[in-house]
Amino acid sequence: MRRLPAEAIPRVPEPLRKIARTAVWRFGRVTARWRPLPGFLVIGAQKAGTTALYAYLRWHPEITGPSWKEVSFFDRHWWRGEAWYRGQFPLRAGERLVGEASPSYLFHPLAPARARSLLPDVRLVALLRNPVDRAYSHYQHEVALGREPLSFEAALAAEEERTRGEVERLVADPRAFSRAWWDHTYVARGRYAEQLERWLAVFPREQLLVVATEELGERPAETYASILRFLGAAPYELAEYPRVFDRDYAPMRPETRAMLEATFAESNRRLQEIGVWHPQGA
Repeated sequence: MRRLPAEAIPRVPEPLRKIARTAVWRFGRVTARWRPLPGFLVIGAQKAGTTALYAYLRWHPEITGPSWKEVSFFDRHWWRGEAWYRGQFPLRAGERLVGEASPSYLFHPLAPARARSLLPDVRLVALLRNPVDRAYSHYQHEVALGREPLSFEAALAAEEERTRGEVERLVADPRAFSRAWWDHTYVARGRYAEQLERWLAVFPREQLLVVATEELGERPAETYASILRFLGAAPYELAEYPRVFDRDYAPMRPETRAMLEATFAESNRRLQEIGVWHPQGA
């Protein structure tokens, strides 16, 4: 199986990663004027398959971008400025299509307006996973990283209190970072309708492609081809479409699943109204 670009990064000790990252950033700033801005963004959702999709796109011979995923400029690093952002992209892109993938863009309240101000013609791809399954996968990810001590049910119950006031803090201070907002928004990140409405308030509908994660998993070649058409890239077939970061864990309690399905019902209904997507199995 081919190695995905993102897979090598966690193997490097964090102190060395920080040193390397700082060096890359400094060099990128110096050479920013010769680096392109992206023509497409994979904007989310988190835990919906964006790592796999970005790898598939990077394997296309006419597509390039940062060798790592999650530049996170329009959410975490906006204050660093355009030169910093340009510095993340290849020096010699040539005629290749340039893009990046940062799955928290979909969720961040200021990301759409920021992206529009710098990239008015950018193509946007949103991968949406059944929000119930996304929430549980997100929770298991945080548990594996040692950042979630609560049970799934307790974490869901605590989400509102944990994140109270955090959005307001992010909006007020471009340099602010909220660990609670980043890590523990299991339900909030699955309310896709309000997030897509923010993007569609500033971008034309024709610049946004919404893809179901389940479609990418079940029909990867066909779904990949449709994404390439949307981006304006030449047709290309990969030898394989590997899954990434699969993790085995106990199934969700039936009563918890039923509760979450009811929680997301209104948001899923609104997705149908705005004509983008209806979650499979929701």
